Amino acid sequence: MRVAAIDCGTNSIRLLIADVDGGRLTDVARRMELVRLGEGVDRTGRLVPEAIDRTRRALLGYAAEIAELGIERVRMVATSASRDASNADDFRTMVRSVLGVPPEVISGDEEARLSFAGAVHGLDAEPPYLIVDIGGGSTEFVTGSRAVEQAISVDIGCVRMTERHLRSDPPAAAEVAAAERDITAAVDTALAAVSGRGARTLVGLAGSVTTVTALALGLPEYDATRIHHARVGLDEVAKVTADLLAAPVARRLELPVMHPGRADVIGAGALILRVIMERAGLGSVVASEHDILDGIAWGLARV
Repeated sequence: MRVAAIDCGTNSIRLLIADVDGGRLTDVARRMELVRLGEGVDRTGRLVPEAIDRTRRALLGYAAEIAELGIERVRMVATSASRDASNADDFRTMVRSVLGVPPEVISGDEEARLSFAGAVHGLDAEPPYLIVDIGGGSTEFVTGSRAVEQAISVDIGCVRMTERHLRSDPPAAAEVAAAERDITAAVDTALAAVSGRGARTLVGLAGSVTTVTALALGLPEYDATRIHHARVGLDEVAKVTADLLAAPVARRLELPVMHPGRADVIGAGALILRVIMERAGLGSVVASEHDILDGIAWGLARV
């Protein structure tokens, strides 16, 4: 069965087209566009028209590829920004007109379940797992061994923390300290809610984690095959985080693994990862390129 999964978050909109055959999922195409749908939502509570239009243009390309490749089933989920926005109906109307199906604005619990399903499939690491999905507007914390046991979504993400705290370029020490206090409070709440300090393996999802991993590995270019299931230590994450926070956006853009649309928010994403590792007492993180998209695809095949 050929299926299409679309995940629209605060920072990016991503597409996975895959063939699912029994217990195997084979990628046909993976796409990502950084559209910053959640621009300003933390401050205004609304999606700005420019962000909706950026998302519309990316979605038009995805819809064309879906039509060309003969997809049997399509599911699009929308997460943090479209949960928070007072004008989310404008976004849903746009998606229906472009894609032909409405987006499902899923809860944090559903987001956690899908992320877990995608992340643990084929993972060779010691359970129980603490899976963290660091998004643009929120971060999901999930614990479990074979299935989700506990989950919580908290409103810390790389876009939200950048807009709220890291306004200078590069951010001032006081701004970083304020962001770290905010992040630490949310992380401690989340870890207590999901018994995260009892996990044996930390698995990190999404672009902040994979970019930090690529930088820690010293890759000459972004290579998903080398990043997927790579393990990086806390000392390496801390060094990458400090380097990113000390660098202006222009210098971050020069890094060969950096997506241009992530350069202004990667410092906050790295800081969230570092704080999670410190507060959970876990000395390393396993990066995963498989996440909520893979979970959506598996779910479509079982419908």
